[in-house]
Amino acid sequence: MWKARIIGGGRLKYIGLADALEQDIQTGIIAAGDRLPPQRSIAEALGVDLTTVTRGFNEAHRRGLIEAQIGRGTFVRDYSSARSSKIRPAALDLSMNIPCQPASVDFQQLLPKGIAAVLANGKGLMNLHYQDSAGAEPDRQAATQWLKQRIENADFDRIVVAAGAQSALFSICELLLSRGDVIAAGEFTYPGLKAVAAQMRVEIDPIAMDDEGLLPDDFERSCRIRPPKLLYVIPNIDNPTATTMPEPRRAALVEIARRYGVAIVEDDPYGLLLEAPGRAFADLMPEATWHISTLSKCATPALRVAYILVPKAADALQLASVTRAMMLMAPPLMSALASSWIMDGTLAAITAAIRREARARQMLASSLLSTFDRSANMSGHHLWLRLPSGQRADDLVEAALRRGVLIVPSSAFAVGKFTTEAVRISLGVASDRSELEDGLNQLASLVAQPATLARAIV
Repeated sequence: MWKARIIGGGRLKYIGLADALEQDIQTGIIAAGDRLPPQRSIAEALGVDLTTVTRGFNEAHRRGLIEAQIGRGTFVRDYSSARSSKIRPAALDLSMNIPCQPASVDFQQLLPKGIAAVLANGKGLMNLHYQDSAGAEPDRQAATQWLKQRIENADFDRIVVAAGAQSALFSICELLLSRGDVIAAGEFTYPGLKAVAAQMRVEIDPIAMDDEGLLPDDFERSCRIRPPKLLYVIPNIDNPTATTMPEPRRAALVEIARRYGVAIVEDDPYGLLLEAPGRAFADLMPEATWHISTLSKCATPALRVAYILVPKAADALQLASVTRAMMLMAPPLMSALASSWIMDGTLAAITAAIRREARARQMLASSLLSTFDRSANMSGHHLWLRLPSGQRADDLVEAALRRGVLIVPSSAFAVGKFTTEAVRISLGVASDRSELEDGLNQLASLVAQPATLARAIV
């Protein structure tokens, strides 16, 4: 069986995986008809999240290197036929959960103009130097202003600037967890958390969910059997289920967490997209909540800036020491640019424009997918589509790929065994609504015609 690997050299990981597979087919290491390991096994062996492997397999399918057989697995195709494969290239990526880029927001102008303004400032060149690992003082002041839109007690001395939400999440887990500890999280959860857990050798206990988020009774079950060190929540526009927790549900989870001494990691990338978000866990349980607010989902992933609000000032010092060991500091120039945009109102204007465009795209998706069982928030970047009985998410993913559309199956988000067959559809990558409409129409026709779905996989 193929020993999976990733070719580096500056490639994206999923491309490196597909390149390695193609190279091993070319050199005869694996041959036509060989069965590939399950995607989950490859992800564990390589220490990457399942979505990376899924995208790698999708790319290999696009190249005609592999084929899926229902109920049997994925197999290597004959390489000579693969080279002349007529499989349609993947034209529309609805798998990456990034914000849409409204026509009114031109990042090609905003980014260089903003950086030039930062450097032209009297102290601008200081942003090319090393900074405090917790973040430069002006950046933490800007972060305080940004967070206070959502959190009443966002104090300056409790804020750490991080190089994006994934870095923030890893740093928090590195500080608070030891090998063998348990994190409680939704039965479907952010793949980045799964990657952190695998890297740190900690367990995730899946908590059952309904249309309001995590079920308090099941969280208490987890606390009674084997108390978790952390409860991980995405309370606003959950990834992937798109649910937003109502305040009574948040309060119920806080009461249980307090009673059992469980800290909370509140990952809130989408909160500022909501016009009226519920109270933050950081306000409901400030003494034990570690709040993460990234700018990737309300502006652009290019900023690579996130803000962490920790329970106590002493925690900020400890977390800064972890940052120092991992990467020394968040990128100073991007941090300064984010601060500038916060202080002059640019970031708020970008967020408002993205919110408007997200609503327009969600309305389009709602009209095209109205007959299907789905969850969505009108301000969000994605939706969660539950499939009719008898359909498999992996089959839909394969069939959609052959029509040039990339989506992500529920298996990529599942913690342990799962019964819900669903896909996450992300609306932000499409260059415009017309392109998005084409992709959603393709998906709607596949789900509505199961026979077509089955025939699409050989």
